[in-house]
Formats: sequence, C-alpha cells, structure tokens
Amino acid sequence: MKKYMIWLVAFLYLTNVSAQTTIKAMSFNIRLDAASDGENRWDLRKNRVAGLMQYYEPDFIGAQEVLHHQLTYLDSILINYSYIGVGRDDGKTLGEYSCILYNQDKYIPLQQSTFWLAAKSDSVCMGWDAVCNRVCTYGRFKNKKNNQIVWVFNTHFDHVGKIARIESAKLILQKIKELNVRNEPVILLGDFNLRPTEEPIQKIASEMNNARDNSKMVYGNSDTWNAFKFKEKPNGAIDYIFLNKNRKWVVEKFATITDSYDLKYPSDHFPVMATMTLLK
Repeated sequence: MKKYMIWLVAFLYLTNVSAQTTIKAMSFNIRLDAASDGENRWDLRKNRVAGLMQYYEPDFIGAQEVLHHQLTYLDSILINYSYIGVGRDDGKTLGEYSCILYNQDKYIPLQQSTFWLAAKSDSVCMGWDAVCNRVCTYGRFKNKKNNQIVWVFNTHFDHVGKIARIESAKLILQKIKELNVRNEPVILLGDFNLRPTEEPIQKIASEMNNARDNSKMVYGNSDTWNAFKFKEKPNGAIDYIFLNKNRKWVVEKFATITDSYDLKYPSDHFPVMATMTLLK
C-alpha cells in the first residue's frame, strides 16, 4: 500500500508538471542604427545586445526599432532563433521592424502577419496623427514538445500622435479578439511610448493583465527609458508585457534588465522579461 501511494503521488506530480508550460518573453527596443549616437552607435554595442539575448534565453523576443541590417546581424548570431516580421515602410525590408524572434528549437509558427497601426491596417499606411508608419507583428506558435499554442504580438506605438496611440491600442485589442477565436493564450509585447497612467495603457490594462503588476516576484524598477545616460536616473516606464485575462497564466518572475558595460547600456531602453507558467 505504501509503495502504491508513493507511485501515485509521483504519477500525479509528473502529470501536473507535464500539464504546465513555462514561457519566457522579452520586450526589447534595441535602438536603431544611428551614426549620431556616437560612442553608443550600433556597431560598438551590437555584440552586447546579442549577448544579452543569448544569456537570458527568452522563448520570444519582441524587438523594436530594428533595421534590416540589424536584424540580419542578430539572425546570424542567435543561431537558435528565427524571426517573423517586415519593415514598416514597404512591408518587406525597408524601415524599422517590430519583429518577433523566437526559439526555433522550442516553437514553430503556425500563422504570422503584420498589420499597420492605421485605419487601413492591411497595407503600408501612416495612421491618424502619427508621424511615422507604425506596425504590429504577430504570430501563432506551437510548442514542439507539448503542442501548447500561444499567440505573440509585438508593437511600437507612435511617440507623438495622441490620437494614434489610443486608436492603436483599440486596434490591437480588436485584432486579438478577431484572431484568437479559440480563446488561446496571448502575449502582447512592446514599446508603447506611454506611462502606465495614460489612457491607451489604461485601455489595454482593462482587457489584459500587465505582467509586472501580476508577478509573484519583481526585480528592478519600472522605468525602462534610459536615453543612454548612465549617470542619470532612467525616466519612464514605457515598455510592457501584457497577457490576456481569460487563461490560466501564472507570472512567476518579472525583471527590468539593467545590465551595463564600461559605464554604458546596450540600448537606450532596458529590456523587460517575464517568466510565466501556463496551466492547461
């Protein structure tokens, strides 16, 4: 009887473990390649950006401000990763990407696309009062080991247009509803250029959970905008990870990653990363 009970407990434990999926997701504005950045220009820090990604090993990285040659470099270095996404200025390779890098050893994309943050969202277009073309890239991914499905969206909101930012929030929430007809888990990553108290973030937070606010453990301050100013306090919590509310998400850990080198930061944004358990 005792041996049977031990076997039963072990069986139940293993069954429970196998019914869980752990997902690590990162949002990281890597800063575009700009010669005006001087000592912080891309060619002097690109190995630091790639190294940070390699070290923390997220399953998904929502990256922003990625130019095509930057993406080509990361793709060549991050051998376990592949990506989805297009340039925002031609739907191919021109302009910044809001791409999703994913661990191809663990996940395979079943569906992928990019839409523009604009009233006419299915083609290259500048929306409302925005000053740049803005996009959201998404994918529906399957875990190769247990077939768990997860949607991942990644975006970068306009930094000027007030109407564009609230309409972009509404559009993304609408697209998630339209696409996620099976009520599957959803992760929304991005640089939203907005503080938590501003209306578009409040709109998203009314329909999705802020991973930081729902995490069992939080490491680091909320501010993510450092402007490459190593000796000044970062100003602005503008990078987020959101999860849909109608799934059994458990956020185990959330971190604002403030790694540095030689009194410099890898980017003008700190990446944020959440480690989550998804219960079936």
